[in-house]
Amino acid sequence: MFFKCENFQRTGSFKFRGAYNALSQLSEEQKQKGVLTFSSGNHAQGIALAGQLLKIPTTIAMPDDAPAVKLAATRGYGAEVILYNRKQTNREELAQTLLQERSLTLIPPYDHPDIVAGQGTTAKELIEEVGELDLLLVCCGGGGLLSGCAIATKAVLPNCRVIGVEPELADDATRSFHTKTLQTVNNPDTIADGARTPYLGKITFPLVLQYVDDMVTVSEEAILRTMFFLWERLKIVIEPTGVLAAAALLEGVVKAPGARIGVIISGGNVDLANNFISKL
Repeated sequence: MFFKCENFQRTGSFKFRGAYNALSQLSEEQKQKGVLTFSSGNHAQGIALAGQLLKIPTTIAMPDDAPAVKLAATRGYGAEVILYNRKQTNREELAQTLLQERSLTLIPPYDHPDIVAGQGTTAKELIEEVGELDLLLVCCGGGGLLSGCAIATKAVLPNCRVIGVEPELADDATRSFHTKTLQTVNNPDTIADGARTPYLGKITFPLVLQYVDDMVTVSEEAILRTMFFLWERLKIVIEPTGVLAAAALLEGVVKAPGARIGVIISGGNVDLANNFISKL
């Protein structure tokens, strides 16, 4: 098993890759007016830091129940944060209102070609470092990381299987993959906040169907067990969403004896004030 530890990435997750790539592609006029996104935290931080580095104003719509550590970091990188209630407000509708009022450019969390391209460098780097793989396991929320990594992997290792992993409570991508029809989920109550996306995007869904070999899910209990196991054994902090791919392997959902397996650890921005032990 080879772990790609994006919890060590700038802002603590893979999201910085796509955010910086997307913002760097903007026109000068777009950069001056600024950008808008909506995110529970990791994409928010990526956009905020990329904006700070590229001197682009950033506005982020975040749910009011987002992990405190992610909210604080996003503000710390200089973004304007607009809070909303997930149960009362549709974030896409809120974003459209803000876009019209402020003439900003929308950089969505996953359904954007430059975001997908940036996220795909995660798998590219892993393969360059460890060599050939038989299997790559990737966490899945909206599919930006999964589709980008699948494209990159198939380009250099066409025989490597790519499997996406979701929480059981937020299994829209898995159902979409197996039925070949876009499925949705409404505010799923999963501990993996980065995987609470309602559906795959217009860009990511076709890419997942084309490049991904299979989709599986893991339980909330499996997510917690894996998170604690990796904390204790690897001595590194990983957030619940970040352990999805590892949970599928360590809990036996995916079995590949004798294979060389890559596992994407997507992020480490965990709110340590959350009493995870009580959830076991």
